Amino acid sequence: MSGVKIILVDDEPLLLESLEIILTYNQMEVIATAHDGYEALDILKEKHCDLALIDLNMKGMGGLELIEKLKEQHSSVKILVLTTFYDDKSITQAITNGADGYLLKDSGKDAILGAVRQIMNGQNVIDNKVMQRLSAIMSRRSSSPSITEDMTSREKEICSLMAEGLTNKQIAGALYISEGTVKNYISSIYDKTGIHDRAKLIVTLKS
Repeated sequence: MSGVKIILVDDEPLLLESLEIILTYNQMEVIATAHDGYEALDILKEKHCDLALIDLNMKGMGGLELIEKLKEQHSSVKILVLTTFYDDKSITQAITNGADGYLLKDSGKDAILGAVRQIMNGQNVIDNKVMQRLSAIMSRRSSSPSITEDMTSREKEICSLMAEGLTNKQIAGALYISEGTVKNYISSIYDKTGIHDRAKLIVTLKS
């Protein structure tokens, strides 16, 4: 996806340099690099970006706080976490704070490029290892009756399949309905819960 304006936020200079080369080579524009959240927010007072690629563990302002502040101050900016950490707190807080994607640094350049494209197309992206961890988190928690009490049995069924990590196409196949029908159900679920983000909904269902 050419023309996407990206800010890179990480305190590892070599990684910043590598990411900038990869993204620029693929017709994306790196508008700036920052070494912590404070620096990133200062830059964004003067420059616009479409997506922020953020590490979580940095000196100064870390990624979790930065995600929250970005969503408050620059709500249109998409956020892709790229980190080595996928502990329970990091995953749930990053998603709850507003991250649109969560990848691990060993994902590889193709996965990173693919994630940027998917996020800019309005999709959420979660690394397979992170999704497995998220499923483990959810299995240790009981579902919240308050968020599903107004749902139909079909909507609850779809919520369950979403929580297992199934895509809309896979859900359609499992329930023998069309993908368009699945999208309609999910739209209704979003309206009933007030959560219009797939990853946040999955976390909230099991919180």
